[in-house]
Amino acid sequence: MIDPLEPVDVRMRGFARRTTVEDALRWLDGKTERLDEQIVPLAEAAGRVLAREMVSRVDVPPFDRSMMDGFAVCAADTLGASPYNRLVLQVVGESLPGRPFYGRVCSGQAVRITTGSLLPVGADAVLPVELVEIAVGDASHSRMFTQGEVSPGRHVGRIGEDVEAGTTVLPADRVLRPQDVGLLASIGVTDVPLVRRPLVRVVVTGNELLPAGSPPRPYRIADSNGPMLSALVKRDCGVIVEVDIVPDEPGTMLEAMRSEADLVLVSGGSSVGQEDHAPAVLVEHGELPIHGIAMRPSSPTGIGRLDGRLVFLLPGNPVSCLCAYDFFAGRAIRALGGRSKDWPYRRTTLPLARKIVSAVGRLDYMRVRLVEGLVEPLAIAGASILSSTTRADGFVLVPANSEGYPPGAEVEVYLYDIIS
Repeated sequence: MIDPLEPVDVRMRGFARRTTVEDALRWLDGKTERLDEQIVPLAEAAGRVLAREMVSRVDVPPFDRSMMDGFAVCAADTLGASPYNRLVLQVVGESLPGRPFYGRVCSGQAVRITTGSLLPVGADAVLPVELVEIAVGDASHSRMFTQGEVSPGRHVGRIGEDVEAGTTVLPADRVLRPQDVGLLASIGVTDVPLVRRPLVRVVVTGNELLPAGSPPRPYRIADSNGPMLSALVKRDCGVIVEVDIVPDEPGTMLEAMRSEADLVLVSGGSSVGQEDHAPAVLVEHGELPIHGIAMRPSSPTGIGRLDGRLVFLLPGNPVSCLCAYDFFAGRAIRALGGRSKDWPYRRTTLPLARKIVSAVGRLDYMRVRLVEGLVEPLAIAGASILSSTTRADGFVLVPANSEGYPPGAEVEVYLYDIIS
């Protein structure tokens, strides 16, 4: 019995067999472990993945504080107070943020206080300013009239009310949100242990390629896969270390594949043509357990390793390149960076406007548009038509065991626009 992951040279012969998507993902997941941690300044932590849980060493707040503008009082002194039964208290000082009142509040006394200020010793509540009347004609403002009651603890923020010392405030593997960064700042964190972002090298092959953005010439085209892959890597929070365009020559390809990056993406030269040297180079100098996958597009995709690093052989046709990246390379980058392996695309379920036809034995990636609440398949077969993905709103997957879907069938659509 042939090992489904045994490499075979397919140049000018075609694929005698293809690995299933499921087998390819199973192999890949076994080779992608979360990278090590690095210490990063708090100001740069938002959107990054926390490498370990964060435990607070302090209480937040570290003191009892007022939650209102008003007067710090002994709650018992306000018992029975109302607009018709005003009670007199002596104002003995004030407590401001950073300038607390250091004396003690005794029965019959009050201290003017602002929001966030230290609650003086002896006081156990804050009477809002709306329930207070200052004695008219009292030049020192040393007397006030209470016109309402407060219970003990009213309008007071207690020590540790937000965060208690010794508690876990954030778990490991969390993608830090802006409010998470604020919480870490509140407990005195200045540097954060984060999962290191994967370093990615992009190698684009083809004698016909011009630098990205160049006007097309006879027999020459501008590189589009390099910019597209760079943007996808950044979307998945990888770090591009280099993008190279190299000729279809084995020695040059090998040199380009060798990198200090965590993984390498090779676009082009992955299929069965005489000039598709990338698979042979990887077989000779590394390993290529997966080459040829039962899917459309992207069937010439290869996945292997060189010098212990993952190498992805992505087809040169742009749609195939995009599809192969999303299924395999993007998944690996997210996993290495400590993120969810799942796609970052939003999903919706809607009925088909017309049927989708597929072939049993392969997974199909169908570009679709959303038109008046229906899913409209795009009548595009070519994997080189990159503009089909810009006209599409997303894609539908037809599993390998299905011949497609009839009109009106409810299908799950993966939306290219990941921003809600």
